Amino acid sequence: MPTPDLENLWAEIASLTAVRDVGRVCGIGRGAIMISGLSHVAGIGDQVGIALDGGAQLGGEVIALDGDVATVFPDGPTEGATLGARAIYFGPTIIAPDNGWIGRIIDPSGAPLDGRPILRGRNARSLTGAPPPATRRRQMAGRLETGIAVFNTLLPLVRGQRIGLFSGSGVGKSSLLAKFAKGVDADVVVIALVGERGREVREFVENTLGKDGLARAVVVAATSDRSALIRRRCAMTAMSVAEHFRDQGSHVLLLTDSVTRFAEAHREIALASGEDASLQGHPPSMAQAIMSLAERAGPGLDHTGDITAIFSVLVAGSDMEEPVADTLRGVLDGHVVLDRTIAERGRYPAIDLLRSVSRSLPRAASDAENVLINHARRLLGAYDRAEMMVQAGLYSPGSDPDIDAALPIWPALDRFLAEDEKGDAADSFARLARLLQGASGADAAAGPSGQNETQAKGVSSPGLV
Repeated sequence: MPTPDLENLWAEIASLTAVRDVGRVCGIGRGAIMISGLSHVAGIGDQVGIALDGGAQLGGEVIALDGDVATVFPDGPTEGATLGARAIYFGPTIIAPDNGWIGRIIDPSGAPLDGRPILRGRNARSLTGAPPPATRRRQMAGRLETGIAVFNTLLPLVRGQRIGLFSGSGVGKSSLLAKFAKGVDADVVVIALVGERGREVREFVENTLGKDGLARAVVVAATSDRSALIRRRCAMTAMSVAEHFRDQGSHVLLLTDSVTRFAEAHREIALASGEDASLQGHPPSMAQAIMSLAERAGPGLDHTGDITAIFSVLVAGSDMEEPVADTLRGVLDGHVVLDRTIAERGRYPAIDLLRSVSRSLPRAASDAENVLINHARRLLGAYDRAEMMVQAGLYSPGSDPDIDAALPIWPALDRFLAEDEKGDAADSFARLARLLQGASGADAAAGPSGQNETQAKGVSSPGLV
């Protein structure tokens, strides 16, 4: 029986080909290169290498076929490309993940970015794999420990769930993703950094994710300077890596940051292939690309593991109705909205609970826990309705029992939404129950007019900002 290292070496040797088909560059347009002589073998999505002046080689992907001409989208700058240059056909776009990739940082082609050698696995995978058959997939399983109080209680995350993080830039999205990477109960974590700023990749890995987080993770990164082809492929490679571990029976946590940049990269490629822009500049195929990616995550078959996926979405101006956000929200099992005004007053994660939904409820919680969740949401909703009136001094205590109950407890409940959890979900619910019992006690202590001592004096609780 060969050792895993020999198996990896044999996989590398098996991937070598002595003879390849060769075509010629017959046209160079804006954002695309036309090649003749490969139409008899090339298919959409296949890889081509184009010889440049000076001996370098430019990679590319076939995005359109017309007669004897294949249109190729390059994965880098086209400087040095000339008419008549050789174009070598490399075949379908594949990735061959391996268990030895855990703890590593790779690019969307599977090449190492951390300066150490890496070997391909034995089984190659297409980057556009199909999801498990809908009628044979398991249902979402039990609640996961997350290490974050709000996700242990009010927004539970369950095994096989797909949720979205909707936020503007600089609102704490990356920090929250790192907390998931370190705290969620999973066997393997796969992280896709799509179009991330170059200086932030190392910062995220070393400082935000940390050594412990990286120890069980595979990070796939394509920085913002890479071509649209590489950036789009980043999310697809990460999904294929997650599927590799899922098919071994592992529970995989997939973190994709962000689907917005994936959609923007897809838009560049689609427009170069001749698609028309429609949905606020996005091509019609954008929705299918996003839904196909999301559907590959989720519960697996009976003999496999699951992929619990968290997709981040950059929403400019908190516009939840823009095409990318609206499309993704429709295929998810919940969404979490991060609000800039909450972040600006210093509460992280800046979750707007009233605009966030977990579709794992009510099944993910017991009857008693659902009572606590509904009570907490009712109090937060009551405070949200009255906040402007309270700050302006226009609210009269006793006008609304829910608001009267929410005012004294709101600071503690708001802090609860930002707290980490050192224990488990039961501990989180126990703390939430104590907070809500305080609200009930304050309500019971109120006088006939519904006022407690603090409210009767017209004094709002600290932290009502």
